[in-house]
Amino acid sequence: MLEELRRKAIFQNTVDVWIALCTEKGKEWKDVEGYRAFINHLIKNNVRMNRFPLCVKDTGGYERSRDKVALLEALSTMNTQDTMVYVVKLDDSTLKIISKFNPDGI
Repeated sequence: MLEELRRKAIFQNTVDVWIALCTEKGKEWKDVEGYRAFINHLIKNNVRMNRFPLCVKDTGGYERSRDKVALLEALSTMNTQDTMVYVVKLDDSTLKIISKFNPDGI
C-alpha cells in the first residue's frame, strides 16, 4: 500500500500515509490516538514534514471518505503538533521510518 501510494505521488499527506500503513499492516486507521502516535513517531525520527490544510475528497468511496472526515474532525478539536496533517516526501529513508511504526504498540 505504501509503495502504491508513492507511485501515485512522492509527496503525500500524513492521513493518507497513515491509512495506507494501517491497511498494509491489517490495523484500524480510524483511531485518533493511533494517528497521534504515528505523527509523534515521525517527529521523533526527524522526518521532514510541512503542515498541510487537508480538504477531504471523495477518493476512497463514500464510507472511507466519511470515516476520514470523522477522523479529521476529531483531530481538529485538538491543537497540538501531533494532531496536525502534514505533507511528507515518501523517499526510501522516510518509508523505512514509516514502516517501523507499530500500530500494535499504541
